[in-house]
Amino acid sequence: MTRTYPATGPLTLSANIASYPTTKALLAGEVSSDLVTLENAGLKQAHAGFKAMLREQKFDVSEMAVATYLQAREFGKGFSLLPVVVLGRFQHHCIGYNADFGTLTPQDLPGKRVAVRSYTQTTGLWVRGILQNDYGVDPDSVTWVCFDQPHLTEYTDPRSIEWGPDGTDPVEMLMKGEVDAGILGMNMPDDPRIRPLIPDPHEAAKAWYAKEGLVPPNHFIIVPDALCEQRPDAVRAVFDMLVASRNANPSVRDAVPDAVPVGVEANRRALECAIKYAYQQHIISKPVAVDDLFNDFTRTLGA
Repeated sequence: MTRTYPATGPLTLSANIASYPTTKALLAGEVSSDLVTLENAGLKQAHAGFKAMLREQKFDVSEMAVATYLQAREFGKGFSLLPVVVLGRFQHHCIGYNADFGTLTPQDLPGKRVAVRSYTQTTGLWVRGILQNDYGVDPDSVTWVCFDQPHLTEYTDPRSIEWGPDGTDPVEMLMKGEVDAGILGMNMPDDPRIRPLIPDPHEAAKAWYAKEGLVPPNHFIIVPDALCEQRPDAVRAVFDMLVASRNANPSVRDAVPDAVPVGVEANRRALECAIKYAYQQHIISKPVAVDDLFNDFTRTLGA
């Protein structure tokens, strides 16, 4: 159901934004606006609110994973992207294997079972894309052991997935040797048995950046189209607060390379890469133009 917002004056907007170096100042109240007050849900992990955002428009402002947003646009959901990354990182270190059960390389993956929280998880998108385009691993040649259903009911997972047993998780299965590898991201165990699948992942990431010229974005911010149409001034205020919060942290603002760029052009190359990977992996059925991820107003933000 489309929400109607007051035509003028200050607004209080519900939000689902987790705490990162980019958002810390905003969530601490160190960055504010005379026009917009954000009432944040306070979820420890923003992805816990993605399903409610896309299915029920539970929030007026929400973080959103890149892969999930690409699907939302394909299925005609009424949301627009703001051109500001709140979470981005290199991904080469995010897939590991248990050395207790032998040595594994990317070239060994065909025919193997790899655990990942959800097939459409954005970390999975980036890791599979790197494996396919840099190491020659066809995602369809691997069995992806998944645990969470897609955020969008319209999407059907590819035939290459199977569901993990109830009551278990990717880390547990990897530690027990029940899968050959796991895309675990920030949940990677600090355990000497767990080794990176991609050798020297940090050096590999540097080489990848030199070639691709981008840091993979995980989460952007989205807003309902209705808010853009009815109160573009409020959307601009939200965007300005996000940018001010980002810039309030010198370690973020001055970082090289920039993992959380602002503006459509600064994010174009990364979004093109995400679209390419999503299409290759059956996450979207056809490529989409980067400009179409934004509406006419949000496309101008940060320009």
